[in-house]
Amino acid sequence: MIHELHGREANGTLNLTVESVQDEGSNLVDSEDDVVTVLLVEDTEDNRQMMRRLLEMSGYRVVEAINGKEAVEAASQERPQIILMDLSLPLVDGLAATRSIRCLPELNKVPIVAVSAHDTADFHSEALAAGCNAYITKPVDYPELEGLVKSLLSRSA
Repeated sequence: MIHELHGREANGTLNLTVESVQDEGSNLVDSEDDVVTVLLVEDTEDNRQMMRRLLEMSGYRVVEAINGKEAVEAASQERPQIILMDLSLPLVDGLAATRSIRCLPELNKVPIVAVSAHDTADFHSEALAAGCNAYITKPVDYPELEGLVKSLLSRSA
């Protein structure tokens, strides 16, 4: 099955073709109780919609937050299995939100992936020091993100 998605990045148009292939061993959903919940924290609507669609096509349940304050609240309420955290957020930035989430005993082991347009060693170091488990740069390469998510989920299971 092939899905085409169209979206806009700040600097132009992004056209994406995603081929959805499901082999017997890769089911993310055995029953509704087994659905993996991803907390997607992203303030740019186009980026958030694109990532949400791609994650949902892969079988994930997606909960959204648009700032760091909402991220901490959503993480506490929804108890996601993994968090994708934009670092440049309004109100409370992604680093501060990550530190707050790491202080919550029930969430301190949940994998957090920093998602940022900044690809410097300093940003990587700050994200890891704040408690992120991994770092991925924008524009997001979805196959890379999906592989990273699966890897982190398998380690945290």
